[in-house]
Amino acid sequence: MQKSGLIVASGITALVAIGAATLSSGQVDARQGTKLSGPIASANAPVVLELFTSQGCSSCPPADKLATRLAKDPSLLVISRPVTYWDRLGWKDTLGKQENTDLQRAYARKGNEGAGVYTPQIVVDGRHGAVGSNERNVTALAREAGMKNKPQLVIDKSASGAVTISIMGKFAPDAELSLVALSSHETVKIGRGENGGRTINYTNVLVDETRLGTAKRTLTIAPKQMQNRYADRYAVILREPNAGPIVAGQML
Repeated sequence: MQKSGLIVASGITALVAIGAATLSSGQVDARQGTKLSGPIASANAPVVLELFTSQGCSSCPPADKLATRLAKDPSLLVISRPVTYWDRLGWKDTLGKQENTDLQRAYARKGNEGAGVYTPQIVVDGRHGAVGSNERNVTALAREAGMKNKPQLVIDKSASGAVTISIMGKFAPDAELSLVALSSHETVKIGRGENGGRTINYTNVLVDETRLGTAKRTLTIAPKQMQNRYADRYAVILREPNAGPIVAGQML
């Protein structure tokens, strides 16, 4: 069903936007004054933005465009995660993955600000969410996340193509490091459904995600681990277990 400028999965409780804010308790969000310019966070400790989107969602194209703009900020790590639950509307998302749907549902169960299963949604550092096309609210959450004292992932690339990751700072001993394969740009002509006839551009679409194991101070990724034929860039994410908060992320 369509509600307040976004689509909410039927039969699932979700918070939706009223006006410009997506809030956990209905209060007015004072952070939404004016748009701020300049880097949102620090390029040394980027904020991770995960966009849950769908080719079958008529409200999603503005969020897809916003993701493209935000991805130009080196202090943000933007990942598009197309979901599958709108495939029943007449068009199967050609980029959709069940693991994206599962992750969004896991976030929703935690009940953080902006939680719910709806599109478009941007989840900031695996914690709080907002309507994915609401630039003011998304950037406010990202700026707030960028003010936290976070670990840094220092990347060292060797001549052989191997990548060594050093984690600087404090992190939970059970935090997990994942390698994320991305397609930097996808253009899809949608044949049916709510966006039938439209051609939509997508940025940093998740192709694959590989758990590298419980994080250690230093870890090396072999070149063969970065040979997905559908990906042209890779990122690493340090996350607390069970769809927990993302405590660090970096593009390789």
